[in-house]
Amino acid sequence: MNMRHILIMGGDARYLHVIESLSRTDNQLYLIGFHHLSFKKHNVKHTELEHTNLSMMDAIILPVAGTDEKGKVEITYADESLFLTEQILSCTPKHCTIYTGTANDYLREICLAANRKMVRLFDRDDVAIYNSIPTAEGALKLAIEATEETIHSSNVCVLGFGRVGKTVARLFHAVGAHVHVAARNSADLARITEMGLTAIKTDQLNTVIGNIAICINTIPKLVIDENLIGNMSPSAVVIDLASKPGGVDTACAKQHHIKAIHALGLPGKTAPKTAGKILAKVLIDSFNNE
Repeated sequence: MNMRHILIMGGDARYLHVIESLSRTDNQLYLIGFHHLSFKKHNVKHTELEHTNLSMMDAIILPVAGTDEKGKVEITYADESLFLTEQILSCTPKHCTIYTGTANDYLREICLAANRKMVRLFDRDDVAIYNSIPTAEGALKLAIEATEETIHSSNVCVLGFGRVGKTVARLFHAVGAHVHVAARNSADLARITEMGLTAIKTDQLNTVIGNIAICINTIPKLVIDENLIGNMSPSAVVIDLASKPGGVDTACAKQHHIKAIHALGLPGKTAPKTAGKILAKVLIDSFNNE
């Protein structure tokens, strides 16, 4: 791998392990948003945006959430505020690649306007599947803390049977829960049954929701609505794993005194070292394949 100049702009605990892994390569790293920390590596340098020669940068690595809708970048280890703009991107070389976990409309638009390539790491199946493991473990931890009974023998419903839903369903089944999985696709329903779980069509959730103790959503659109919430047990717990804005009517849940937890960024909270190594591996693979 040829030496690259890489700017890392913000990030959470996962990025400490990304920095550690990338510092063992021949790349030169420039860090913005990590001034509370010290890195004793010759190829790791703290910098500030106004003092950074953007024309040297081969890549910019953003936090997993990219930016907010105003361009603000998440900063965990510094007191400064940081914003990414089209003007900043335009100061980089044309070959500069922007790496992020996910991307909202703002980030997509400024990358398009600046004509810079953007790579969304969480669009990759391998990253999503690896990340589903700490996500599922984090969901299990939240469920244990939020309920007064064991997960074993509890009725659990997982909404969605994608990359995260599969891992969540498998883990809760492994600890002895009675797991229902809601899906639309007939092949998914067959696979759910083959796994020894209870398959249910998404549009038939109301027939079982009243007996569910823990409801875990992985679908990134509103699915746990007023109709479902109104039929839930008052003691039910809802854990929403879907990205913003989530799939739960939280205002309605509050009105019905249903505990609803929007659990964002679980890999970074429950297993930052593992999650950071996953990100670092895919970043190095991406650099090698350019």
